[in-house]
Amino acid sequence: QVQLVESGGGLVQPGGSLRLSCAASGSTFSIVVMAWYRQPPGKQRDLVAAITSGGTTNYADSVKGRFTISRDNAKNTMYLQMNSLKPEDTAVYVCNAVLKKTVVASYWGQGTQVTVSS
Repeated sequence: QVQLVESGGGLVQPGGSLRLSCAASGSTFSIVVMAWYRQPPGKQRDLVAAITSGGTTNYADSVKGRFTISRDNAKNTMYLQMNSLKPEDTAVYVCNAVLKKTVVASYWGQGTQVTVSS
C-alpha cells in the first residue's frame, strides 16, 4: 500500500498561484497513475488532473492551460502548479494514487484546502 500526504494549500487572491505537493511512501514502485481531485463546498469530488508513470497527462477542461501536473519519481512526489486561480477553484484538493500489482488498488490522501478569495 501507499501513504499520501498533501501540502501547499492555503489562501490566495484571484489571479494568484499556488503549488500543491503530494508525497507518496510505501509501495511507490507499483503506482501506475497519480491524480489530483477536488471537492468544492457542497459538491461532488471531481478529477482535476492525472499523470501516468510514463508521464502522460490529462486535465479537466476547467483547469486546462492554467494548471500543470508533474511527478518527480526520484522523490516519489506529485505536484500541481496552479496559476491564474479563480474563486471557483476553491475546494479541498485530494491526492490519489492507483497501484497495480496482483489487483488494482486506489489510495487517497487527506486533502488540503485551497481558498481563492479577495
